[in-house]
Formats: sequence, C-alpha cells, structure tokens
Amino acid sequence: MRVGVSLRSAYPPMDVRLGARWMIERARAAADAGLDSLFVGDHHNVPVPYYQNVPMLGRLLAEWDDRPAGALFLLPLWHPVLVAEQIGTLAAIAGGPFILQCAVGGGEEQFRVFDTSLRDRAVRMEASLEIVRALCRGETVTVEVGPWKIDRARIAPIPPEPLQVWIGGSSARAIDRAARLGDAFLIGPEATPSEVESLVQTYRDACGRHGREPDRIAARRDVHAAATDQAAEEVAGPIVARGYRGFDPSAVVIGGPERVADAFAALGSAGCTDVIVRHLAEDQDAVLGSFEQLGVVRAALQ
Repeated sequence: MRVGVSLRSAYPPMDVRLGARWMIERARAAADAGLDSLFVGDHHNVPVPYYQNVPMLGRLLAEWDDRPAGALFLLPLWHPVLVAEQIGTLAAIAGGPFILQCAVGGGEEQFRVFDTSLRDRAVRMEASLEIVRALCRGETVTVEVGPWKIDRARIAPIPPEPLQVWIGGSSARAIDRAARLGDAFLIGPEATPSEVESLVQTYRDACGRHGREPDRIAARRDVHAAATDQAAEEVAGPIVARGYRGFDPSAVVIGGPERVADAFAALGSAGCTDVIVRHLAEDQDAVLGSFEQLGVVRAALQ
C-alpha cells in the first residue's frame, strides 16, 4: 500500500501569502515523511483563496524529489492544447513520473464561467484526454470534429516519461470510463469503506469487459493523524461532528498511527493499491504533526 498526499488548495480568507507558504510547508513535510506521491487539485470561480494547480505545483516540486507527482485537471474546463503544454513543462520540472488525475467535474458555477455546461462535460473530457495523450506522446494533432477544432498542434517539451492517467468518478458511466481510458481508478474521499469495496469490484468488472487488467486503484481519504487516538480525536472530532463536507463519518480516518495504519490496510484488503490523503484540520501545526505520524503509518504498512 502506497501513501500519497493531495494537498488542500482552498483556505479561509487570510493573508494570501500565508496560505501559499502553508502549502509549501506541507509539501516539505510530506517529503520528509517519505510519502509516495504528491498532488494538487483543480477548482475554479471560488469565493475564497484557492491556489491554482499549475503554478503551485511548479513551486512545490522544489520541495519534492523523484517520487511521482501530479495534478488534477477538470478536463472539460480546459483547452486540451493548454493542458498538454502545462503537463509537458511540469513533467520536465519533476524528478520522476508525472500523473494526470482527471475527472468530469461538477458545479454549475465552474462551468458557467468557462462558457460550457454540465451536459457536455463527459464528451468534452473524453475528447480532451485523447488529444492531451497524443500531444504528450510528441504527436502533431489536427482535430476537425468535436468540442475543439485544432490545426496541427504540437507541444514541447513533452513529458520525459510516459504520461500516467488516473480517472476519478463514482457513477457506473465514470467507472466504465476509467476502465476504458485510464491507467488507474481514483475513488473519491466521500466513499465509505463498504462503498470502496463495491466501487473496486465495479471497476474490476468493467476492466474485464474491456479486456484490461486492473493495475492501480487509489482511494482518497480525508485524515488526521496524531501521536494517540485521543489526541487525534481532540483535533478532528469536533470538525467531523459539525458535519464535515457532508461526509459519512466512516469515510474519514482519524487516530494514532496504529488506527490509521489499520484503516489504510483495510483499503488494501479491499483492493486499493494507493491511499491519497488530504488533511481535514485547518491548524497548520496540527497538519504538520499529522504528516509526521503519516510517516510512521507508511513505514508500518511497508
């Protein structure tokens, strides 16, 4: 079981330089803890500070090494040539493999400002992914039919290693898309442990229909780890009690290293190969301390 991190990118109203510094400190803490991968998310048209994925990841890679790194791109909202160019540059900065996490996205407020609609998101995502992959292989791309008309596009630099694509989703259609088009399936943080088991099986069945062998299955988990179960509950318990993100409490992982390791091991038993954590606490010292304990968890899982 590999343990990676998707850093929180949204922060309450605060000094914007402080929020950026917090993300840098968290990336450094993840590296020091020996975590296996580093990611940032993608969201647009939000009322609070949200640090955008491309410039932020470019800075965070200075704290990272040759372990995998990547970013989520909500592909329906991006022009595919721009995405491919950003990936090519980020992959050149990165010391190791670059992973494109992608999903159709949601929220009318995001799609409205990009002059598109939720109705078209699946078609746009699949068309975009095909173009991005071709460009990242170094191909020249012309597209005459589809959401984007492209005339002899190419990018440079191209990623020095083959682009890995992780596709997220929970509906039957999204899982089938991950099985058809992805190199890995990404399960959302809202899924309860029993739902994770069901999603893994659905994905495996879809891979079988498409003649593919499932390789990597990653589960996102919102977490807080501390030296003891009690210390973790003191920080995270009130957050969950207030209805954290509308999640079922069983979907989050809170505790000392042993409890957290057991929860991650259970995901492994359900068929997951990776767990990608995001911290639910806001206090920076608490989050940095949680990273230290996650290093202990990762070592135990090895």
